[in-house]
Amino acid sequence: SYANTISSLPPPAENAGLYKGLKELKELISSYQGLKDSGRGPSIVNSIITTAITCNLDKDIKEIPTDDSDAKDMDQDTRDMIVGKVYQKLMEIESRLLPCGLHVVGCPPSAEEAVATLVNIAGIDREDEEILALPQILAQSIGRDIETIYRANDEGKLEEVQLLQDITEASRAMVGGFVSTASDPSGRLAAGALGALGGMFGGAAVALPWGDALKGTQFDGKVDVVAARKLFEYLRFCLEQVVKDNELGALTEALNGEYVLPGPGGDPIRNPKVLPTGKNIHALDPQAIPTSAALASAKVVVDRLIERQRVENNGVYPESIALVLWGTDNIKTYGESLAQVMLMVGVRPMPDALGRVNKLELISLEELGRPRIDVVVNCSGVFRDLFVNQMNLLDRAVKLAAEQDEPHEMNFVRKHAVEQAEELGLSIREAATRIFSNASGSYSSNVNLAVENSSWNDESQLQDMYLNRKSFAFNSDSPGSGMETKTDIFKSALSKVDVTFQNLDSSEISLTDVSHYFDSDPTKLVAGVRKDGKMPSSFIADTTTANAQVRSLSETVRLDSRTKLLNPKWYEGMLASGYEGTREIQKRLNNTLGWSATSGQVDNWVYEDANDVYMKDPEMQKRLMETNPNSFRKMVANFLEANGRGYWETSEENIERLRNLYMEVEDKIEGVEN
Repeated sequence: SYANTISSLPPPAENAGLYKGLKELKELISSYQGLKDSGRGPSIVNSIITTAITCNLDKDIKEIPTDDSDAKDMDQDTRDMIVGKVYQKLMEIESRLLPCGLHVVGCPPSAEEAVATLVNIAGIDREDEEILALPQILAQSIGRDIETIYRANDEGKLEEVQLLQDITEASRAMVGGFVSTASDPSGRLAAGALGALGGMFGGAAVALPWGDALKGTQFDGKVDVVAARKLFEYLRFCLEQVVKDNELGALTEALNGEYVLPGPGGDPIRNPKVLPTGKNIHALDPQAIPTSAALASAKVVVDRLIERQRVENNGVYPESIALVLWGTDNIKTYGESLAQVMLMVGVRPMPDALGRVNKLELISLEELGRPRIDVVVNCSGVFRDLFVNQMNLLDRAVKLAAEQDEPHEMNFVRKHAVEQAEELGLSIREAATRIFSNASGSYSSNVNLAVENSSWNDESQLQDMYLNRKSFAFNSDSPGSGMETKTDIFKSALSKVDVTFQNLDSSEISLTDVSHYFDSDPTKLVAGVRKDGKMPSSFIADTTTANAQVRSLSETVRLDSRTKLLNPKWYEGMLASGYEGTREIQKRLNNTLGWSATSGQVDNWVYEDANDVYMKDPEMQKRLMETNPNSFRKMVANFLEANGRGYWETSEENIERLRNLYMEVEDKIEGVEN
């Protein structure tokens, strides 16, 4: 091929931060921690409860009581539990990494932007490099393990939430002190200034790379300096690679038909070796995934997903999970979601003597410790094109599980295959077909295009589009035959699904950033084909940080909305980018509407608050109109459509304002003078 794909840095990233009521909540929690043993403790908790409900955090935190509850009637442990749960949710929002604005090709990041990225790079253990993550180094300095702190934080234990926040703030301070020595007077990272970092490494007498960042903290003087120096040496390498970019140079070379140095693509946080940018990017050896590291990460997510569904379903295991496999995501994670599918059915992928992952090993029920969970796998068109060998492996894995002579209550793959074989007149092996995608040469369900163009009548039309375009099956028993239409098996398999599931593995792209996620979401479709009409549970795994999370789809949409669409830091960064930034804001709103259409998991308050931010404020209206009138018109239309389709209930005053705005922006675009 004569084509070159030149890599570039992701948009500048910062922590989402807190704003409005969320910021007030953090101040209230700080007051409570200082005064909880005094007479003011209960009244502060009452204020925390009221403010949390105003910020709609009660949708995420079931432990928050109603607004008419009185904290005076609660014991100390209950008050601490409520405050801890709210604090944990606030820190989850505040620390989320998000792109602010757009990347300018050839422009290095500011020191502040670099800190947020480096903190996340430092937050991951690098076993191959024998480098400990910074949170683990800090935790060990006080005799703790970071994994136990993560688990206690997830449970909302107030003291542990505060400890994790202390570790996070110490990490930022250490990296911030380190980066500040490498920035020029404008606050940008400069290649020349990086020379100053060289003197920070060497013998024990050399000054600490993080300076006095830990002074006065509980970690001061306790950190393993050898382990920390090794980590910061690695961060210095990462900084050098960020500044060393050759994006414009590589682009010029490619346009001149010259040789462009190749390099791997991927997420620079997960794998900083993809830096510097400005290379002709390639992916990986498709036969080498999933790697052993990906398998270990996948097990954590699968265990948490199954356990969460079991707990929320009165101790009953899910019998079948519908999930999506993306091509680029599996490249970034070296096959994590691919490994998840195999672990669900209780099969372990194994490499051959040459390191090619093409063998399977059945995990015994004793080792598995749970039933084999059935799956319905929707592969993206790109995954189908790139990973045909892995699709073969997946199909073989599911069929291997289906052919095991095990009790149906311990092998849901076999249970469903037997039922489908009888229902459809097939062999058990053929009935165990579970790997689906588009027809060869076809991509997406086109649900995203229908939503984007408002060219759909009702949700059943979207569901028919999904069924018609995604019901092509892969069959490992007839290699080379391509994708075959298997609509009956597809519908039958979906009718047994209890859970729909997707993965988020990069802080750069989340649920509402692109339309692909809702385009491949079968949640409402599953409810439509199930005999009982029950809506399946829907979960999203977030592996963008070292503390992997499994959240419900509605929780993830709320988190995404709070950190991006409704966050002043995010939308001001976008507006600063002008025309394209306004279009990015409109895309988030359109994709939120898409999630309403395919899953129904978007809360009314998301639209209401977005309307308050973008449509109620005359100054914001003016800015959107001036930067990109076409995207502004589409935003107004999105709000009206959300209301018209029943996804957003609001006042007649809001609807009338939107109608008038639509006419105004229409006149402006058409050049009509009022």
